[in-house]
Amino acid sequence: MSKSIELLFLGTGTSHGVPVIGCDCSVCRSDDPRNKRTRSSALIRIIPDDPAASNPTNILVDTAIDFRQQMLRERIDRIDAIIYTHHHADHILGLDDVRVFSDRQGRIDCYAPPFSAQRIRDVFNYAFGSPSHNNWGGLPQLNLRVIDGPLQIGGVSIIPIKVPHGPVVSVYGYRVGPLAYVTDCNAVPDDAMEQLRDLDVLVIDALRYTPHPTHFSISEAISAARQINARQTWFTHICHRVDHATLAGELPPDIQPAYDGQVVKAEENEE
Repeated sequence: MSKSIELLFLGTGTSHGVPVIGCDCSVCRSDDPRNKRTRSSALIRIIPDDPAASNPTNILVDTAIDFRQQMLRERIDRIDAIIYTHHHADHILGLDDVRVFSDRQGRIDCYAPPFSAQRIRDVFNYAFGSPSHNNWGGLPQLNLRVIDGPLQIGGVSIIPIKVPHGPVVSVYGYRVGPLAYVTDCNAVPDDAMEQLRDLDVLVIDALRYTPHPTHFSISEAISAARQINARQTWFTHICHRVDHATLAGELPPDIQPAYDGQVVKAEENEE
């Protein structure tokens, strides 16, 4: 038996988004919708063996600054859990708008790396209070849980994979069966490389053509993708110096740039 796993790219842009405010470059002025990039985030959907019997499980990866816009664009009406990669502003500052989901559903579990959980709590302390603290409404109602190992959500195992985001900050990527999402990184250490073996789908950071101190450049991302050797690799967290069609034409078919609203699929085989 198997479960279908879908990853919806909610956002594929950098912390600035694309177009960038006040920029007149060709990508920021482009009419290609694939060059309109909201801040990086994804939705992992676990589809049960019998979709008629139960609903898919929607797992949100990060609450990007553009969270509200992304939810409206994709017509998302339920979030079952949230997993955070790290605590940088572009990845967490949409959290307040989760309240429309918790108002309908009740409290939602969100999971954060140990190096980020307290930072998220500091910024959004009002979202993690007791139910009585939130009883007047208008506030997100969330349970913040520190990740200390693999998670079980929607009947599948979600494996956190620690990678560096420059010399100071660490980030968690996540593996769900044969699919992995690894953004905001500039290296894949040996232990992480082992956790990324035998993938069907890899999503990885590829900021721009030129080097950057905390993100993979496109050439570095290609090298990492070749080492990991997934069946298909998709680049994300792409800046406004990169035109989608141009980059797609430069890359081989098994390594391609992703775009907002794109869906990729994988199958998790069960013993």
